[in-house]
Amino acid sequence: MPLVVDMKFGLNWRFGFGWLNPLRNKKSLFAGICALSMVVAVMLSFPIQAENVPLRSRTQVEELRGVWLTNVDSNVLFQRDRLKNALKQLKRLNFNVVYPTVWNEGYTLYPSRVAKRVTGISVDPEPGLKKRDMLKEAVKEGHKQGLKVIPWFEFGFMASPNSQLVKNRPYWVTNRRDGSRIWKQGVIDRVWLSPFRPDVQSFIQNLIVEIVRKYDIDGIQFDDHFGLPSELGYDPYTVAIYRKEHGGKSPPKNPKDPEWVQWRANKITDFMKRVFFAIKAVKKDCIVSVSPNPQEFSYEYFLADWQKWERMGLVEDLVIQIYRNDMNVFIKELEQPEVKAAKNHIPVSVGIISGLKGKFVPMEQIQAQIKQARDRNFAGVSFFFYETLWNLTKEPAQQRLSGFQESFSQSTRYPNLLAGWKP
Repeated sequence: MPLVVDMKFGLNWRFGFGWLNPLRNKKSLFAGICALSMVVAVMLSFPIQAENVPLRSRTQVEELRGVWLTNVDSNVLFQRDRLKNALKQLKRLNFNVVYPTVWNEGYTLYPSRVAKRVTGISVDPEPGLKKRDMLKEAVKEGHKQGLKVIPWFEFGFMASPNSQLVKNRPYWVTNRRDGSRIWKQGVIDRVWLSPFRPDVQSFIQNLIVEIVRKYDIDGIQFDDHFGLPSELGYDPYTVAIYRKEHGGKSPPKNPKDPEWVQWRANKITDFMKRVFFAIKAVKKDCIVSVSPNPQEFSYEYFLADWQKWERMGLVEDLVIQIYRNDMNVFIKELEQPEVKAAKNHIPVSVGIISGLKGKFVPMEQIQAQIKQARDRNFAGVSFFFYETLWNLTKEPAQQRLSGFQESFSQSTRYPNLLAGWKP
């Protein structure tokens, strides 16, 4: 009448119930009751786990845990060992996706034949990228660590005015109504390529397709730099197209005129559609990810109508940059109708700022925002940017590391729409 404890299948009872036969004598009955009491006591001494399956595997959920790897105020991409160690550390902390920048300032951060044909330079002249293929290293080591690697086409149509690209193709740059071209990103001068020119579109699309074809990436990501600041778009080529489609009428003087905003936004949406299908023609399981600002800002200031892109099925992974310190404002953005609607179709995650070179964000705020995203069943969170997770910060590195360990105590799967993710 033994109790058999099977550590694989839990507690299995194997009793012979003959000893409970009432025709047996009282001593036998008493002995049987005592034996039963002992059995119950032994049973209660073991931790109760259904089929002895570890709790983590029974409660495991998919959650995006990402981080952007940029080459601005960060050297993580500029040395093979530094990149390798960073990916290992992220894996130890249960992150599951990285977004390394591959297009910045008008240069590719990987050896590109497409870029070389136009600029004469195949890779960003930064010394730490010479004689290397940073993206190849990121993909290889990232996959080795079990991380998804989704290159980030960070600058979109934006470029440095001093880049070789702009020097070689100055007529690709668009301008304001007064003819000025410089656009300030903080204190840094930028210019924007016209997203309405076929030659510019061809160049950008060829860069994207080159990445998809050449590397074993899991996806590719754009943000609202894949649009255009709404104050721009008054270059001769764009004005000529507008006039042709409006009976000779010139674009409105007001750059925020609703029809003028919508006309340009729709042109960008058309290009986004072409890029999406160009990617899928090369690699069907390449995730098309977008990490924009909230919809109202993206549309009004960058002509990036990601809400429309999502409704058209052009976005398979959405990471909304909600870089807000005020928790009430942060929560308000999480509750926007277009955000809730997108969550019914695709994985929607929250981009959280972990700091900037001149901006400290405490771990307490980061963890509070992670909680708000989880409480509302978002697909996950991603942090801008790697260096400020625990290196570029006022708090001790160990305190930051412990904070992420606490938030991501168990590993989870990346929520992949193309692999069966469901809302």
